[in-house]
Amino acid sequence: MLNRRAPLLGVVIAALAVAGCKSVDAQLTIPASPEEIWSILMDGENYGEWNPVLVKVEGEFREGARLTYQMMTESGEAAEVEARVVKLDPGRELNQAGGYWGILTFDHHWILEPVEGGTRVTQHEDYTGIGVLFFDPSWFESAYGLGNRNLRDRVLADSGLESTPDGERSR
Repeated sequence: MLNRRAPLLGVVIAALAVAGCKSVDAQLTIPASPEEIWSILMDGENYGEWNPVLVKVEGEFREGARLTYQMMTESGEAAEVEARVVKLDPGRELNQAGGYWGILTFDHHWILEPVEGGTRVTQHEDYTGIGVLFFDPSWFESAYGLGNRNLRDRVLADSGLESTPDGERSR
């Protein structure tokens, strides 16, 4: 009886692996140009100074390249994560993806959009695979929000300015 159901079970598992999807999104307008922000995003050696999730990056930021990140988990433990640079559009978008197809994958985007008052910075990440049924990514959303605020403060400090409570520039 199990042998007759095995193909059906395989189809159900495959469907869950493909259909399961969760997303997180964190946005912030930084009073700086996309180029100022981009230069910090491309400085992988110093991620640990502002990024609460990805604290170390090894590899070259170029399309098709593999990157190795040291990622801090919600519990404060370090884990190594590999990603491939899917798209690199200087000053506009950095898209990286990784994980294990069917089990749990991530597709992370840094998007920089010029807006009145500066640049809207968006971190958007989609998770797919059967693992999303057992995975709560809400911690990432709050951590990415903190990362965006830290990025703002880093960009402003690099330009000799400070961030005010409302995120504006001050001397």
